[in-house]
Amino acid sequence: MDPVKIDITILSPVEKVWDYFNAPRHITKWNFADESWQCPASENDLRVGGKFKTRMEAKDKSFGFDFEGIYDEIIPNEKIKYHLEDGRKVEVVFDKLDDGTTKVTEIFDPEKQNSVEMQREGWYAILNNFHKYVESH
Repeated sequence: MDPVKIDITILSPVEKVWDYFNAPRHITKWNFADESWQCPASENDLRVGGKFKTRMEAKDKSFGFDFEGIYDEIIPNEKIKYHLEDGRKVEVVFDKLDDGTTKVTEIFDPEKQNSVEMQREGWYAILNNFHKYVESH
């Protein structure tokens, strides 16, 4: 399957966007697709070979999972590459735009259980939640 690519432009400088994307104290505030979900815990060792683990769960506790990966490449304020436990690769690109905004692009290998469209919508919902969080804080 071809990688899926999504992007969003955030009205904030790249340094702030990078910090909010990677700091666990911020990750727990935005890393869920809709209001019925939450992100109660996040650990992030942002270095090549470092691991991250984010807990995502329904607020009613009916379902939850850990989203985990290992970093393969990190260029501060520019790019993050990591792989998930199942080997799928993810790349996140932070483009500093001339007007002081930041374009965030995520390119990810889809998993085989859910439709590509459903995965694209889920990842985009989280990215959009991130965008709203950054711009309102």
